[in-house]
Amino acid sequence: MTDFTATKTLFDLPPGVTYLDGNSLGPLPRATEARVARAVREEWGGHLISAWNACGWMEMPRRLGDRIGRLIGAEPGHTVIGDTLSIKVFQALAAALKLNPERRVILSDTGNFPTDLYMAEGLLKLLPEGYELRTVAPEDVAAHITEEVAVTLITEVDYRTGRRHDMARLTELAHARGALTIWDLAHSAGAFPVHMSDCHADFAVGCTYKYLNAGPGAPAFIYVAPRHADRAEPALAGWMGHAAPFAFDLGYRAGEGIERMRVGTPPVLQMAALDSALEIWDTVDLAALRTRALELGDRFIAKVEAQTDLALATPRAPEDRGSQVSFRHPEGYAVMQALIAEGVIGDFRAPDILRFGITPLYIDEADIDHAADTLARILATGTWDRPEFKARKAVT
Repeated sequence: MTDFTATKTLFDLPPGVTYLDGNSLGPLPRATEARVARAVREEWGGHLISAWNACGWMEMPRRLGDRIGRLIGAEPGHTVIGDTLSIKVFQALAAALKLNPERRVILSDTGNFPTDLYMAEGLLKLLPEGYELRTVAPEDVAAHITEEVAVTLITEVDYRTGRRHDMARLTELAHARGALTIWDLAHSAGAFPVHMSDCHADFAVGCTYKYLNAGPGAPAFIYVAPRHADRAEPALAGWMGHAAPFAFDLGYRAGEGIERMRVGTPPVLQMAALDSALEIWDTVDLAALRTRALELGDRFIAKVEAQTDLALATPRAPEDRGSQVSFRHPEGYAVMQALIAEGVIGDFRAPDILRFGITPLYIDEADIDHAADTLARILATGTWDRPEFKARKAVT
């Protein structure tokens, strides 16, 4: 059983702040500063370029990939770290289409994160005529997995509402109809148990700066199922994915298995931050995390609904939601800015979503109660209705 009172002490949260935005950017683990400083001073500073060998930098993407693999139910040796989530989406999508060459439809949904759709659109511009990106309402995905579909591109948890797709059911349905699956785990990894192997999913991608707390700009990960590992062709054939990077061949030869999904030089300092953050996860029981997150989420919903007339955007049924709670308000941006000004940090997603991450590693009942009470007071007094709270910032 995980001691969530103890895990809260492992994070460096500013005094007076209630942080309900870990689903956007996780807070700083206390051990990370020293770990990154060691990578700077002792590894980079002390070893210079020999640190690639002496300090294990070259192997870090695979080693860290396996640590994340444990959190997403992946087979060892089939997850690797590197690059950005957008790049990993592109890689997975290109590889999946090549594995299913007789089909031309990518199926996604209107609740998917826009970048995933942008990457699909960009890829299709590079392919011959006849390929199509088809988007449907999230609740209609199952009905649209037809024999035309080459691959489904689905974010398991809707970034706005927190609605959660049934990964096992949709993967089984896709396979029954001859389609492959790509799951974006940006709002899943570190939020609840994920079962890539048990679900027989084909590909997965995700980021590490949200629930995994690796810091802004932290690298993404990609998972490729063992049955595809030596057949998936990396459209982005970077030197780190070459079978022998330091042979400096003029032609590309794909590396073995998941190694071929590496692209460019890995971000060593960010991987050091991720390495530190993952030490916390070594102490966490994911089933207990899920139970705790649902308890706190239910508590927040009940308290907000008891004190306000906000419309709940998140599914009420626990099995249908991820680890966030969202409410709708026509002036959601201003309301959120007023909350932030009082030290309760969530975020806003257009057009009207107030979004709150429920992260038990560092959030408890007192935080939930304070956030709900502060939100109710802001709405009751109308303090959100000020010009300074309506002025849009670059990041919402």
